[in-house]
Amino acid sequence: MTVSVFRDLHHSRTAGDPLVLPGPWDAASARVFADAGFPALATPSAGVAASLGYEDGATPVAEMFAAVARIARAVPVPVSADIEAGYGLPPKELVERLLETGAVGCNLEDSADGVLADPQRQADRLAEVRAVAGDQLFVNARVDTYVHGVPDGTDQETETIARARLYAAAGADCVYPIAAPPESLPRLAAAIPAPLNVFAPPDGPTPRRLGELGATRITFGPGLQRQAMAAVRRIVDRLHAL
Repeated sequence: MTVSVFRDLHHSRTAGDPLVLPGPWDAASARVFADAGFPALATPSAGVAASLGYEDGATPVAEMFAAVARIARAVPVPVSADIEAGYGLPPKELVERLLETGAVGCNLEDSADGVLADPQRQADRLAEVRAVAGDQLFVNARVDTYVHGVPDGTDQETETIARARLYAAAGADCVYPIAAPPESLPRLAAAIPAPLNVFAPPDGPTPRRLGELGATRITFGPGLQRQAMAAVRRIVDRLHAL
């Protein structure tokens, strides 16, 4: 599937009707989500890592790209890949390897090892990725201010908006202030000139409600994979009881 199809899915969304992107962790789960009628998918790095036997953030780059390729081959819908902070790869190699997987989009985080990147440096990196990729890749710029915090004396929401605006100006197609509180979403959506990706935790507002608050698209991180593993544990418990 082409990036233009994926990009079009993000535009002209109405309030309460965000683009919902389940997060497959392998080819089998991807097929389940595609067969259910979801128009696109977005891999979670933590979920893929767990499926491969690694801790979040510890997946070797070759294994991550191989997993994304298996997922993209398995389904007839666009797939976006969470590639964390880019594994230290230069933009040209990063884009080439990503496109080789068949993915049409990616997440790029603005933190590494729990430390926020300098926002201008991150914007410059995003601009390089955009220059290399042209219109072949949908870039979702993750903003980690709510995950790792901001320096003392800095307003979290103000810093989030400033980073998001820089990243959109650098060519990001979408911004992802992960873990932003629901009450901040209307202000973020109003201030950021790009579609807004919002994380939906299992115990949080519904995707529809998040859309009403300003979300353009909804992702779940590793939440669906973890729920699936919880279901497997319940099956195992029943087996022990036989």
